[in-house]
Amino acid sequence: MDSHSSSNPSRSGSPLYVFFDEGGNLDFSATGTRYFTLTGVWLHRPFPCDLELINLRFDLIETGLNIEYFHAAEDRQAVRNRVFEILSGRLDRFRADSVVVEKRMTAPPLRSDERFYPETLGYLLRHILECCELADWSEVIVITDTIPVNRKRRAIEGSVKTTLARMLPAGMPYRVLHHSSKSCIGLQIADYFNWAIFRSWERGDGRSLDAVRPAVRSQFDIFRKGTTIWYDRPTK
Repeated sequence: MDSHSSSNPSRSGSPLYVFFDEGGNLDFSATGTRYFTLTGVWLHRPFPCDLELINLRFDLIETGLNIEYFHAAEDRQAVRNRVFEILSGRLDRFRADSVVVEKRMTAPPLRSDERFYPETLGYLLRHILECCELADWSEVIVITDTIPVNRKRRAIEGSVKTTLARMLPAGMPYRVLHHSSKSCIGLQIADYFNWAIFRSWERGDGRSLDAVRPAVRSQFDIFRKGTTIWYDRPTK
C-alpha cells in the first residue's frame, strides 16, 4: 500500500457514500483512447469541501465567468487550479480508488455497453468494499452520473446490486442512485480525481494527480496479474 495513502475516512454509524466517474471513451477502435479509467471516491458527512466549492463557483461567477458546475475536462486551467487547491487541503477526508483498463486488451465479448461498464464498476466496487471496515457504516450509498439509456442503467444497477449483496454484511442497507453531476458536488469531486488519474495514464501528465496523490489509495490495471496492484505512478 502506498505509504502516502490517507487514513480510513470512517465515522461509525453514518452512511458510506461512494461517488463514481469515468475517463476515456468506449471506442475500441484505433482512434479511441488508449485507456479507460473508472474512479470511486468515498466520503462521509459532513462532506469536507462542498461549501468551499459552492462559494468558489459564485466567486467565479462574480468575476464574469458563467460556470454552472465544475467539470475538469471543460474548466479553464485557472479554474482547475482553484478546485485542486481546495481538494488538496482536505485530502485526509477523501479516499479514491481507480481501475485502469488498457482497452486494446479487452476481449471482444466484453466490449458491449451491457458488459464493459457494469463489470468494470462491479470490479472496482468490490475492491473498495473489500478494503473497508464495513461495520463502521450504517448504509452504503452508491452514486453515479445520470445514465441516459435504460438498458445501460439496468445493467449497471444489476452489477452494482450483485456486488453489494455479495460483499455487505447480511441486512446492511444499500442504495444505487443516478444523479446529474451538475447537481452533486460529490460527483464533481470524483470527476476531478478521475480526470487527474486519466491524464496521468493517457498523456503521461501527472501534475494534477500530484496535487491529490495522498488521497489516491490505488490505481490498478485490471489486466495485470494479481487482484490488486499499487502504483505511485503509472508504469510505462
